[in-house]
Amino acid sequence: MTNRPLQARQLTVTGRVQGVGFRPFVSRLAHHLNLSGWVRNQSGQVEIWIQGNSELLDQFEHALINEAPPLAKLQQLNSHTVIPIELDSFTILPSLRGELNHAHIPPDYFICADCLQEMHDKTERRYHYPFINCTQCGPRYTLINRLPYDRPNTSMADFSLCPECLADYQNPIDRRFHAQPLACPACGPKLTFRQPEQEDINDNSAAIKATVAVLRAGLIVAVKGIGGYHLLCSASEEVILKLRSRKQRRFKPLAVMLPWQGIDGLDQVRRYANATAEEQALLIDAMRPIVLVKKSPDIQLAETIAPNMQEYGLMLPYSPLHHLILEDYAAPLIATSANISGEPVLTEADPVEARLELIADAFLHHNRPILRPADDSVYKIIANRIQPLRIGRGVAPLEIDLPFSLTSPLLAVGGQMKNTIALAWENRLVMSPHIGDLGSLRSQQVFEQTIADLSQLYGVSVQHCVCDAHPDYSATRWAEQSGLIVHKVFHHRAHASALAAEHTGTEPLLVFTWDGTGYGENGTLWGGEGLLGQPGHWQRVSSFKPFRLPGGDKASREPWRSALALLWEQNQSWPDCPVDTFLLKHAWQRHINSPQSSSVGRLFDAAAALTGIVQFADFEGHAPMWLEAAYNVAASNIYNQISTVPPIDLPLIHHNNGLWLSDWAPLLPMLTNTDLAPSKRGQCFHASLALALLTQARQIQQEHHFVAIGLTGGVFQNRLLTEQVIALLEAEGFKVLLPERIPGNDAGISFGQVIEAATQ
Repeated sequence: MTNRPLQARQLTVTGRVQGVGFRPFVSRLAHHLNLSGWVRNQSGQVEIWIQGNSELLDQFEHALINEAPPLAKLQQLNSHTVIPIELDSFTILPSLRGELNHAHIPPDYFICADCLQEMHDKTERRYHYPFINCTQCGPRYTLINRLPYDRPNTSMADFSLCPECLADYQNPIDRRFHAQPLACPACGPKLTFRQPEQEDINDNSAAIKATVAVLRAGLIVAVKGIGGYHLLCSASEEVILKLRSRKQRRFKPLAVMLPWQGIDGLDQVRRYANATAEEQALLIDAMRPIVLVKKSPDIQLAETIAPNMQEYGLMLPYSPLHHLILEDYAAPLIATSANISGEPVLTEADPVEARLELIADAFLHHNRPILRPADDSVYKIIANRIQPLRIGRGVAPLEIDLPFSLTSPLLAVGGQMKNTIALAWENRLVMSPHIGDLGSLRSQQVFEQTIADLSQLYGVSVQHCVCDAHPDYSATRWAEQSGLIVHKVFHHRAHASALAAEHTGTEPLLVFTWDGTGYGENGTLWGGEGLLGQPGHWQRVSSFKPFRLPGGDKASREPWRSALALLWEQNQSWPDCPVDTFLLKHAWQRHINSPQSSSVGRLFDAAAALTGIVQFADFEGHAPMWLEAAYNVAASNIYNQISTVPPIDLPLIHHNNGLWLSDWAPLLPMLTNTDLAPSKRGQCFHASLALALLTQARQIQQEHHFVAIGLTGGVFQNRLLTEQVIALLEAEGFKVLLPERIPGNDAGISFGQVIEAATQ
């Protein structure tokens, strides 16, 4: 057999190829095929020089695409034949820094099966080491300072590798070959357990044991994880009430972390929750999110975890440290973000101890810096479709291919609540992790830091900024003072455009954007809109009869105000109103601080207040969530399933401006009928709104052409409403679209702002 002539190719690979073990994979593949050459990072892409006979080079390219590491996401492979050079081996060259146009920043990853197994092997030197990782797992986004992704450019820069770790790092057949966060007990990060008036514990194993001991004693511990601190405590009623009292969080549901048990890790989930197969799969997905699942009818966790709700927010341990704590504790733990309500999660020891000194009894720190916060992601399954409610650790930065190419980069700064920012250039868009509500100084600081970080990481310089049209949003004020060219997008257009961009090729659409509030094009507060068209070209075709909210923004926190608004509009009184309204009504009659609204979210608030379920909201969405749960609790009782109240057909009025308006007034006699149980009134209210949407869709279909109906906005996170709406629409042949990758609530506004601004 004659030797085939030596050939050489130069390859460029773009996509998520840094921080995922791609260069070590390339090196192992080249050694396996006995090829020579080199591989290196260049900013956001990987360059490869490969030499050998043509058949082996073809095998190399095929395997490069089809056998890439699971975390890699290749976008493009460019291959060029070049003249061979003198090489006798394959090496990984130092990275080059250049243009960052092709940069892809991976999110933080959960501990892989190999590292989890090694962490439990007593013969291994990383036995029970809480920072074990390899090329396929561990932190990325929260520790990358800049590209290219090399150890000196991460928060691990100050941890010098010991000889044994260096040998692992340099061994082409080791799974830690070029793993940048590589560490061991001898050279890596360490834990410190701190309790007031006690001596600090700096030994990893002893610190974990001390943490578990105080958790068992009913204390609250702030624990530093991958993207920030959690407050951990026992899931017992007594301790949860203590946490709620200290954090001033009376009713908002708390997340629960369950021990990983059983072959698939889900034994504890099956014990405490009635999770569907889809929800179980989501819990062990690579994102490792918090998933909202129904409570078990038999063995339940403490009611105070999610008072008056039928769902828990459950998650499984995703970091080595979480696994070690949960394995030792061997029972569910409350795991809620360590922050002041509404703010981004805290990330460093000094602010945590200062700001949480009245909440946490002890602290478990570590000395690996977190460069930027990343809160846990939250998901819910509605109508068998996965719905993101919050994107964060394990998901963000979320990269999306745009259906067009931008002529200049855009920065979208999102809304006021559930803020995220989006950076877009060429045909790419990157969404930040959840930032939070922009009503505090820390939220503003993280908001500005996130803008600076994403711009620097991706090498994008912007001159154009997109913001909400609401003049009082913090992000809008920042945009106006930024010196950038500002484009304003109306709130509900952004909602509709975000959904449309997820389902390209389905225009024109009829999108129902139902939420709590958003600044409308006529200066009123919208929130129950039907928008027809496509991004950049939306026509408002339906809504609800407007009503004026006494006290304006206060109505979002005090549902009784929305109840009064509906009654006063109909010249009715409310003897059961929990406050004296004499002066308030005078102001309302004179249109003082009483903006007009068409918000379905406020209709839900009114229904919850009139049924006596919630008068004062403890958290956003409190009243609608409890109204929905009241029906679910009743429906779970067999004796209540046979008796329902039929929906009320709301009149559809054709307004002189061309809008079709549903009239909510016929709901009031039912909602104020104390002979009906609150659960039955809630059931009727949900069914009536679902029927109202169908009625609007039927009428609009007679006048306009559209190919599908979209449902977006925070109201459609209500499973009871949304599944009824989908059933009604699909029964009449309508195709229904829901958000799938982008949250339908205000966390998706930044994405929609880019889409809308770019297509106007």
